Amino acid sequence: MFSKQNLISTLVTFIWAFMGGYLLWGILMDSTIMAHLGSATGVPKPEPDFLYLAIGCLIVAFAFSTIYSKLAAEHSLSKGLKFGIWVGVLQGFGNGVIDFATANILDLTGTIVNGLTYVVFFAIMGALAGLIYDKVKA
Repeated sequence: MFSKQNLISTLVTFIWAFMGGYLLWGILMDSTIMAHLGSATGVPKPEPDFLYLAIGCLIVAFAFSTIYSKLAAEHSLSKGLKFGIWVGVLQGFGNGVIDFATANILDLTGTIVNGLTYVVFFAIMGALAGLIYDKVKA
């Protein structure tokens, strides 16, 4: 769990989670997501709490890297990419549609766009983890 591969993968995927999340949701998708907010008030916060955002990204990166290391029979960029796509489908569409059904955070279009963004986000994260596990030997 605390192998050299996992620690390096966690570091690289943490950087992607923090910076890539900002790129995807904070810059590229911001106006689209904002245009499809539901009627819930106070969503999103005007400014994120960067300490907790970094902690959350670190948890995601460590869990993702650890689960990938345990489930992938072979490690490669393409295997990581496929793993990441499935995690993105799980998180983006699975939880997204559940949120759509139970909360008024996003409308259906926003849910679909956000789900696709999660797939891209985790696909890149998976490709990075797969590449690290393939290139960094234990």
